[in-house]
Amino acid sequence: MTRTGIIYGINGPVVYLKGNTGFKMAEMVYVGKEKLVGEVISLTTDTTTVQVYEETTGMKPGEEVIATGDAISVTLGPGILNNIFDGIERPLSEIAKNSGKYINRGVSVDSLDTSKLWDVHITVKPGDTVSGGTIIAEVPETPAITHKSMVPPNMKGTILDVVKDGQYTITDPIVTIQLPDGTERKLSLAQKWPIRVPRPTEKRYAASKPLITGQRIIDSMFPIAKGGTAAVPGGFGTGKTMTQHQIAKWSNADIIIYIGCGERGNEMTQVLEEFSELVDPRSGNPLMDRTTLIANTSNMPVAAREASIYTGITLAEYYRDMGYDVAIMADSTSRWAEALRELSGRLEEMPAEEGFPAYLASRLSAFYERAGLMQNLNGTEGSVSIIGAVSPQGGDFSEPVTQNTKRFVRCFWGLDKSLAYARHFPAIQWLTSYSEYLTDLGPWYKDNVDPNFVDNRNQIMAILNQESSLMEIVKLIGGDVLPDDQKLTLEIARVIRLGFLQQNAFHKDDTCVPMTKQFKMMGIILYLNKKAKALVTMGMPMSILKESNIFDKIVSIKYDVPNDHLEKFDDYKREIDEFYNEVLAKNA
Repeated sequence: MTRTGIIYGINGPVVYLKGNTGFKMAEMVYVGKEKLVGEVISLTTDTTTVQVYEETTGMKPGEEVIATGDAISVTLGPGILNNIFDGIERPLSEIAKNSGKYINRGVSVDSLDTSKLWDVHITVKPGDTVSGGTIIAEVPETPAITHKSMVPPNMKGTILDVVKDGQYTITDPIVTIQLPDGTERKLSLAQKWPIRVPRPTEKRYAASKPLITGQRIIDSMFPIAKGGTAAVPGGFGTGKTMTQHQIAKWSNADIIIYIGCGERGNEMTQVLEEFSELVDPRSGNPLMDRTTLIANTSNMPVAAREASIYTGITLAEYYRDMGYDVAIMADSTSRWAEALRELSGRLEEMPAEEGFPAYLASRLSAFYERAGLMQNLNGTEGSVSIIGAVSPQGGDFSEPVTQNTKRFVRCFWGLDKSLAYARHFPAIQWLTSYSEYLTDLGPWYKDNVDPNFVDNRNQIMAILNQESSLMEIVKLIGGDVLPDDQKLTLEIARVIRLGFLQQNAFHKDDTCVPMTKQFKMMGIILYLNKKAKALVTMGMPMSILKESNIFDKIVSIKYDVPNDHLEKFDDYKREIDEFYNEVLAKNA
């Protein structure tokens, strides 16, 4: 029997039904004549509250609301990659065919193409015992990624029958399972999963491998682990979106899920256009072959913005269950928090700090907790890494979203307005940023890059901290009064800032830098520091050292040494030795 309710009140995206409707908490419903998608968010004995994921303009009391019996869920199967969805997994290309450039209300389209035939290779046989996570079929979803269809979690049984390898749609039954109670269940390539429920895993591992991004200030100074969490806070124009773009393009994750949550439409358009043109540096295929975009622009309904984050993380967990490393770019969690605030206000809940709901912290923690390096139910290992942009108003990091995010992430890349205005990109401020993964990843750097990697990084960081202290003195009394050893610290810090921390996204060698080159760059800067310090200790003034152009030569290493010709670093070492001997000879 269909359960229905009658609308008696409408407040923006929030709709009220009177009487005991028999609806369930978090149930998906169809609202009004146009059957808009909604979700039950509050129940009392005489009132049901529904949040609607579409615009409610023109709706009136007396219209009917129909229950579906299911929670808000996403369809998981081949066809997710190389696709663009809205916040509740409706493909924008299909919506465009139905309603043109602008999304009409009540558009009903399948999340995934149900008519497309996929080449299916069955990986189980009759008589096999299977359980949640067991891979039953493999499909080449894109040239870059093999899709592994699995038994849904919480299900186990014995295989009774399988189809032959061949071409099937995502709805065709491919495997028949007999459950422990004797009932038979047919499985297809696709399954559904509620977006607010984390997919189960066997166990969580400690962080041990870095997510390599090719960005020096991230990989060397403030690394993130696979399965880690990072926040990228920054004011308007500081480069949050571009930092995420660079990580999406160059990181060593297998799959990228980019959630444009409440972002400007032109930014999302840029992402769509850029990503479709980019070539994956690892495989030579288009980058979109391992990317999914969830576009939820700022003019779309706020309730769908709130759901888009959960849609993205559920898709990520699904690919993690196949054994892939997935990276999520959530841009931006501040817009998501604003959607929570607006809905909370319409529900007349008691506001907390700056009007945000009191449950902001628990919602943020529930989202970031879904990251991790996991052992999946099928024994494979996969990870979900979350990189969330935060857009504090006026660049004020003391506001609630940034402060609460800091509590739940272990990596903080604070973007600085003054660096961005000075055209220093990525504009990550090294004095306010931190990474708690450095000690966890020490053994990996030791085994895979060099035993001295972390030590070199710490020396570079120490020089930058010394520069910060010295600049306070320089601002007060000028730089000329400093002793030569402190002048040298300022000069080496300049070399680090311009030659190592600053990176050019439009230069073919500098846009993405391998770990070995990053280590050698740190090594050559520290070698220059050591030699120059020896000269200063002997009484050589900095003015004589600066007569040589060696400092500027080391700055331009990032452009002058190609990523595949690292033997050129030996030439620079020789040049530093020559500089050292020349200064000694001249002033002997």
